[in-house]
Amino acid sequence: MTTLLTPPVRQPVEIGSLELEITRKCQLTCTSHCYAKSGPTEGHGAMTYPQWREVIIDAARLGIPQVQLIGGEPTLYPQWRELAELALSLSVRVEVYSNLYRVRPEWWDLFARDGVTLGTSYYSDDPAEHEKITKRKGSYARTRDNIAEAVRRGIPLRAGIVDVLPGQRVAEARAELESMGVTRINTDRVRAVGRAALPGQKPTLDEMCGRCTQGRAAVLSSGDLAGCVLSRDFPAGNVRETRLFKLLDGPKWAALSSHFRTLRPTSCASQDSSDCDPASTTACDPAY
Repeated sequence: MTTLLTPPVRQPVEIGSLELEITRKCQLTCTSHCYAKSGPTEGHGAMTYPQWREVIIDAARLGIPQVQLIGGEPTLYPQWRELAELALSLSVRVEVYSNLYRVRPEWWDLFARDGVTLGTSYYSDDPAEHEKITKRKGSYARTRDNIAEAVRRGIPLRAGIVDVLPGQRVAEARAELESMGVTRINTDRVRAVGRAALPGQKPTLDEMCGRCTQGRAAVLSSGDLAGCVLSRDFPAGNVRETRLFKLLDGPKWAALSSHFRTLRPTSCASQDSSDCDPASTTACDPAY
């Protein structure tokens, strides 16, 4: 069923992708770098299903062409498919950023829909090293097998590699992905956000890649609006209190955007991180 929209509430915003952190629950426990501190015992956050629907509808009214369902692990959110279907019915593209630890057979049909893409994280071609990072036995084989299945089905997929451990087999992980047929691969260092921050370390905007708010925005599981999922400690309001279209037209968002426009592109730590090249990606890799 198609949801009818009123005309845009204002001129389209300059956002190419809106990240929706629909849950903090995850099968993995990446203790060394997870930006959201997600894990098996975490919940879905303060946002309700109707509130997520409202955010997607507002995004469509604003002319935002894509939403990204992330987490945690977005497929653990009970109504994630309903949210994806809603976005597609409004002609909004959907990227599902999943750890691909578990893919139910019936999900593949949705992943193969026009307008849907997949994203995932990959750490090493060595199962032991991959699982040392994810803290979940069997995660390497499951993720690898589901990447191979996505490629076999012709589903657009991109992979992000985070350099977490000293001497990590990043180059070998990239080579393995390429051998499997994955062509969109980006890498980055760990950034001091979430579990990657040292005890007592206060996050700073300068720790970001420099592209937050520039073509992207994020709504966190708390309802906070941020420049991306990594700049979560610097919200520009909350969609549970104020509608998304009002926040994106408000002074806090303008001030946050102004800060990032003053940063040089060289603030990016890695030249092959697609976060430094908005033309080739639509959102921050949530694994960073």
